[in-house]
Amino acid sequence: MRVGLIAKKLGMTRFFRKDGSNIPVTLIGIEKNYVTRVKEDASKNSKHIQIASGNIKIKKLKKPLRNYFSKLKIEPKKKILEFNVSNDQNVNVGDTIDTSFFKVGQFVDVIGKSNGKGFAGPMKRHNFAGLGASHGVSISHRSHGSTGQCQDPGRTFKGKKMAGHMGNSRITIHNLEVIKINNDENTIFLSGSVPGAKNCIVYISKVS
Repeated sequence: MRVGLIAKKLGMTRFFRKDGSNIPVTLIGIEKNYVTRVKEDASKNSKHIQIASGNIKIKKLKKPLRNYFSKLKIEPKKKILEFNVSNDQNVNVGDTIDTSFFKVGQFVDVIGKSNGKGFAGPMKRHNFAGLGASHGVSISHRSHGSTGQCQDPGRTFKGKKMAGHMGNSRITIHNLEVIKINNDENTIFLSGSVPGAKNCIVYISKVS
């Protein structure tokens, strides 16, 4: 099972290798992740690990969360993430996870929320070809065409590709290589792109 942490997307740039080649990379900032709870699940031979990260003003938290972090004796955190690990993982409450958690050359999975694009038509949202541009079509060139059937079955099936809200959805990108680690600035460089806007929260986990 995989261990993960909470990070922030800082932007994109290019990384130049020693041979002169360059690749697009995403710069990820990692604040300290605190282990706030460890619960063993004997039936599945695993542990439930809870991690918190990202500073937030205490006045922005509700009273139950204030008391929760007060008992743990750590500063209030913005994000809380829970995941499963095997029982052989030596993780205890109060432990911290930072950039030393990764190594150059290893591969990770990244989860983020894609940029919202608002209401989009079927050509942009689903790559439809659109209707004909000549005789017989009037003011509906970019429509999706027929929506459903006649009396049998007399309804539109769920999942029908139509116009609607595009983006702002949870996306997982697999097997991104760790290109460089900067322990002084708590940042890592990942090959390729990561979903989400600048300064958005992403979740990173090792590839099992």
